[in-house]
Amino acid sequence: QVQLVESGGGLVQAGGSLRLSCAASGNAFSTYYMSWFRQAPGKEREFVAGISRYLGNTYYADSVKGRFTTSRDNAKNAVYLEMNSLKPEDTAVYYCAAQRSFSGRWHYSLVEYWGQGTQVTVSS
Repeated sequence: QVQLVESGGGLVQAGGSLRLSCAASGNAFSTYYMSWFRQAPGKEREFVAGISRYLGNTYYADSVKGRFTTSRDNAKNAVYLEMNSLKPEDTAVYYCAAQRSFSGRWHYSLVEYWGQGTQVTVSS
């Protein structure tokens, strides 16, 4: 089992940057595929970025490709989301997520553990 706690959200102007962090506690963090999802009011939770367990292969939603970067530090039990060139449509609650298997598709229904979420608001 793993517990996840996000930090780093806040209010930023369009074009600005934020860095989200997710601290994990529990066993065998390095064996989990880690990801970031977001959910805006009235919308379904959507995949943002993911990273594999050992090689650190990364995956991104088309809407954030080229602007967001995810990374992990298995020695620190942490995963990060660097967000640049933020847009008002990036406004949402961002969630850190963990799963032990990956079959090529990122979807909220496949996530095993969630963080509590952190609010990101981008003003125009």
